[in-house]
Amino acid sequence: MSFAYHDPELAAELTARALLEVEAVNFRADEPFKLTSGLASPVYIDCRKLISFPRVRSTLMDLATARVMRDAGMEKFDAVAGGETAGIPFAAWIAERMGLPMLYVRKKPKGFGKGAQIEGYFEEGANVLLVEDLTTDGGSKLVFAEALRKAGAACTDTLVLFFYDVFPGARDGLAKEGLTLHNLASWRDVLALARSGDHLGRKFDRATLDQVGAFLADPYAWSAAHGGKAGPD
Repeated sequence: MSFAYHDPELAAELTARALLEVEAVNFRADEPFKLTSGLASPVYIDCRKLISFPRVRSTLMDLATARVMRDAGMEKFDAVAGGETAGIPFAAWIAERMGLPMLYVRKKPKGFGKGAQIEGYFEEGANVLLVEDLTTDGGSKLVFAEALRKAGAACTDTLVLFFYDVFPGARDGLAKEGLTLHNLASWRDVLALARSGDHLGRKFDRATLDQVGAFLADPYAWSAAHGGKAGPD
């Protein structure tokens, strides 16, 4: 499968296929999901499910490691940090593949003991790759990156398996804060596979997939029409 490491489109298709196969993808237009942002959404993804499928997770970790090393550099990073909590196992597997120390970052400092927000050891000025399972608008990535920077690390890149890629300015917003986003797949990759006639997409009816497409085209309008938040904060 080494050819897939150098082909972003094939890596995206393989990632979408893996997510559909383990049923990490949920499409539900008639009873929309409510996201933490307040948006109503016909799509929900549970990347945490991947940790229970060894062959799937191994393939995706290989693809993710190859992607970030190709796009950012093979010797750029000094450590890998997982964001609490979903990013922790993925960071551990990627750190192992890259031969680097592993850390994890809390959403806020621990309220007892040393009050640490970051667990693990790194040298002052170390460039730390931030890993999480997914990103929607990029907000949590900035929280984690800021914590690493305050602790004396550099944090220039973040790696996720899945990027929603529907909210305007998400990637650019991270870039303005000095954070480059690397990802394997997005909702458009999943929808394309589901619509292709592939057996993994056949359980989703056309009407549902059309609603997913409408959400991806304008998530705020779709949300407002289905009882959710009508725009960004």
